[in-house]
Amino acid sequence: MRRSQVKVLLCVLMLSLLTSSAAFANQTVTVWAWDPAFNLYAMEEAAKIYAEINPDVTINIVETPWDDIQTRLTTAVMAGQTGTLPDIMLIQDNALMKNVIDFPHVFADLTDSGIDFSQFADFKVSLTSVDGRNYAVPFDNGAAINALRVDVLHEAGYELEDFKDITWSEYIEMGKDILAKTGKPLHSIVAESPDLIMAGLQSAGTWMFDENGDVFIANNDVLKEVIEVYVELVNTGIMVQVNDWEQYITSFNRGTVAGTINGCWIIGSIVLPEEQKGLWGVTNMPRLERSPNATNYSSQGGSSWTVRADSPNKDAAIDFLAHTFAGSVELYETILPSSGALATYLPAGDSAAYSIPHEFFGGQAIYAEITDYASRVPQVKYGVYNYEARDAIGVAIAQVLAGRDIDSALMEAEETVRFLMEF
Repeated sequence: MRRSQVKVLLCVLMLSLLTSSAAFANQTVTVWAWDPAFNLYAMEEAAKIYAEINPDVTINIVETPWDDIQTRLTTAVMAGQTGTLPDIMLIQDNALMKNVIDFPHVFADLTDSGIDFSQFADFKVSLTSVDGRNYAVPFDNGAAINALRVDVLHEAGYELEDFKDITWSEYIEMGKDILAKTGKPLHSIVAESPDLIMAGLQSAGTWMFDENGDVFIANNDVLKEVIEVYVELVNTGIMVQVNDWEQYITSFNRGTVAGTINGCWIIGSIVLPEEQKGLWGVTNMPRLERSPNATNYSSQGGSSWTVRADSPNKDAAIDFLAHTFAGSVELYETILPSSGALATYLPAGDSAAYSIPHEFFGGQAIYAEITDYASRVPQVKYGVYNYEARDAIGVAIAQVLAGRDIDSALMEAEETVRFLMEF
């Protein structure tokens, strides 16, 4: 390339950057998200990267629990005050479709925004799309992991390998032995939370709705088996129920329990206590036994970034996401070691960072393993009324633990969801 051509190219590039900067000068993009160790950390690092591209835009990050986001979103729409909402909201994938359908004018259609959605994993794009239109920038991979304290396992005479590719029955038997020898339950869960139930369902390729979107709860044999496992985990003391999310995180940070089963995003919370460095390991989750499609792989959680359609800062918000979560391998390489944020942005998945040994997990190359897990997760359709069904299952769990039979509890749950769908 001639020197004159290089000069012209540089001038065009500089003009483009200056034009972009001028277009978004002195704007503040407000973001709502939850989880300081994961989502907020990722957003903070994204803000640093974007500051190098456009220093005139301020990214204002506000920690907001997911339940509060959903409540504030609904309240703002009902009151006709969407201006009270932020420019960017993190939305859980299993709630995104219903929110877009219920509130079609709140979320910006990003299909023609210039963001290349072909650069993201297909399953993630499908979760963030409605009627073939893209309404969110995909973020994290929620592949499920069974994270365990290997020092506790060793104390009881076990190795991490003993927990690989096992059934729930095997998990429970080893868990009872470990509890007897060490006094530590294997893991904890927020009381009557349906999260583990959801992971169990997906691990066997089924959900609370069938392929036609009809409620599939009362006669769902996989769901019954998962609840039976849940009840046995609680009754044997292998799984401890806690009151809230903070107590859940504290339970493994302080070593009250010997591990946790959750989406891989939980790594951001696991690595908080420095003194536990080298004491953890990761393997896949246990599988069901009666289900013909049972696997040791599932997904739990996962979320994506949406932009408010009527935001005066919409273009700046989209530009920010395009240059970071939808365009920066550097961002994903930065946040991976500390937060466990596995990318669904495909170019980042090819990074050498994924094969680097993790010292907190005893030198295990956990991200390469989890990427393999993600490729094996059975895909399910969450359905529009996913959250209503989750809540109904949460009530059913509490009823069964209090002594009610599973069949009648699930029948009531199904009737509740059907009523809400017809309301």
